[in-house]
Amino acid sequence: MTTPRTAALVTLLFFLAMARLFAQQPPRMLVEAPPSLEGTAAQLRSVSPSRLVSVMRLVGLKDPGPPVRVILAPEQSTAAGIVPPWVSGYAVGEQGTIVLLPERVPSYPDSSLQDLLSHEMAHVLVARAAGGRPLPRWFHEGMAMIAGLSWGFDDRSRLTLALLVDRPVSLAELDQRFAGGQGEVNRAYAIAGSFVRDLFDRYGQDVAARILQGVSRGLSFPDAFRAATGDSLAAAESSFWDRQTFWYRWVPVLTSSITLWMLVTLLALWAIKRRRDRDAALRRMWDEEDERLRLAVAAPVEVSEVPRKDEAGEWVN
Repeated sequence: MTTPRTAALVTLLFFLAMARLFAQQPPRMLVEAPPSLEGTAAQLRSVSPSRLVSVMRLVGLKDPGPPVRVILAPEQSTAAGIVPPWVSGYAVGEQGTIVLLPERVPSYPDSSLQDLLSHEMAHVLVARAAGGRPLPRWFHEGMAMIAGLSWGFDDRSRLTLALLVDRPVSLAELDQRFAGGQGEVNRAYAIAGSFVRDLFDRYGQDVAARILQGVSRGLSFPDAFRAATGDSLAAAESSFWDRQTFWYRWVPVLTSSITLWMLVTLLALWAIKRRRDRDAALRRMWDEEDERLRLAVAAPVEVSEVPRKDEAGEWVN
């Protein structure tokens, strides 16, 4: 039974948590859109502040800085024409500008316009947390995937599939992959998201904030990484690839939605084949029965002589 003291304590903790959440101001967004996209702009303006505050905490940023300019660009605009057709948004972190292309269906690694906004907002806030100093592309993209809630079981499956069709790549080479085609970029996203997620699991949820803090103080990224984790970046990279064991690779694939749909498809095809086999067997049986009836009708019938009476009135054959 809940006592009044317990209820009061729970209520106090709730309000303390809410006060902590709203004590930190989220980055202010200036959403710009043509009249045709004003409905979408209104949706983005109503995004929960807690979502943006979570991104700030992830990167260790206490002051959100100046307002972030969010531009909604139509498909025929110059902003849309400078990126490949499968890109639905991008950020210019040093300028605090985000460009979203709502007329393009959000593609991997984001599943909705809100996820895409969080993803691109993370790029801006990561850049600000680093004091505008250079960061590896893989770190930027991996952080944006975590912030945009884009990392999940399917990404582990994508990592496995990437390893099946490709070899493990170095982090330096991974940065170059983001300049490739869509398939190559998607594999780069999967590896970057997996590596950054692994950093959080191994070194704590504030590891990115510690790394970015070191970079903002003037350390190079490898030096900031070592100061925050106690390991060299090369050692962490080697450990990550060493731990891609058979089970770590295959269990996510076997439990992913991709595998589930493959199994459902195979079961459906098997059921269709069984049904067709049964129908074919039934048709053969009907054909055989029809053939037996046809032969029976066509066969000559022997008719015996009609009985008659002799002169004595006796029946004879």
